[in-house]
Amino acid sequence: GNRMTPAIQHAGQRGLRNIARCIFEDTRVEGTDAIDPYDSVLCASEWAATLLRSGTNKPVAMIHEGIDHSLFFPGPRSGILDPGCFYVFTGGKIEFRKAQDLVILAFREFAARHDDAVLVAAWHSPWAGRASGFRGSLPIALQEDAVGMPLIQRWVTENGIPSHQFIELPLTANSLMAAVLREMDCALQVSRCEACTNLPAMEAMACGVPVILANNSGMRDLIDTENCFVLKSQARVSTAMDLGTEGWGESDVEEIVEALETLYADTQKRRRIAARGAEWILQHRRTLQEHANSLKSHILASL
Repeated sequence: GNRMTPAIQHAGQRGLRNIARCIFEDTRVEGTDAIDPYDSVLCASEWAATLLRSGTNKPVAMIHEGIDHSLFFPGPRSGILDPGCFYVFTGGKIEFRKAQDLVILAFREFAARHDDAVLVAAWHSPWAGRASGFRGSLPIALQEDAVGMPLIQRWVTENGIPSHQFIELPLTANSLMAAVLREMDCALQVSRCEACTNLPAMEAMACGVPVILANNSGMRDLIDTENCFVLKSQARVSTAMDLGTEGWGESDVEEIVEALETLYADTQKRRRIAARGAEWILQHRRTLQEHANSLKSHILASL
């Protein structure tokens, strides 16, 4: 985690060889005392690997995360949703880093132009209480109810998106998400930073959904020729939180709107990006099975 703090402490427990798997967004990695006892370091993006190599003399390896291809693959729509609407999926727990504020600002403008546009948000997480009070660039902050659940529908509508243009998904098992994604016309993932790549984006790509993706941090490892719609403008990120943000990126709201407009108007472009994205996931072995194979090989090679 950030500051290289282990999520689980195992005092006194050591193996023949010991590997530190580092998943972090804080770019200040000069203090690496916590990983000194380990023999090697493992991370999940080229961005993270570069940061680690600059801050430690330990061997650094990178293994990308993967999607479960037995679940996430292209398939027909079920017909459960109105075929006359344009559905935009967005996923990830609510926090500054995931940039739901930028999603709301951009979709608010897009929705004002297209009454058939619907934002479908998978924003609930097991860490619901951490989202309370988040506003980012929005005028109104997210509140929670009496039992600590975030009032997402109210938050979105209070910030200008009509209620009939927003669907709030409940906390949903990953095994059911492929069925949701196949109903979508595109996906919008504009995180300010990703330590790995962006799992909701990968799952959408694997299902044949064209993804609008921010060109920053670990997400760069997903970007190739026309396999997604790339948000090129990435402003420097400054945050009140005590974090280093080198390599983070702030997507431009107008560019997000332009991307949505392009995919809305050009069905053929949507299909090309969707097909290329699904193909790319398999060609580049971004599956859970390949991840497991690579991890096993890395562990065995270190013995």
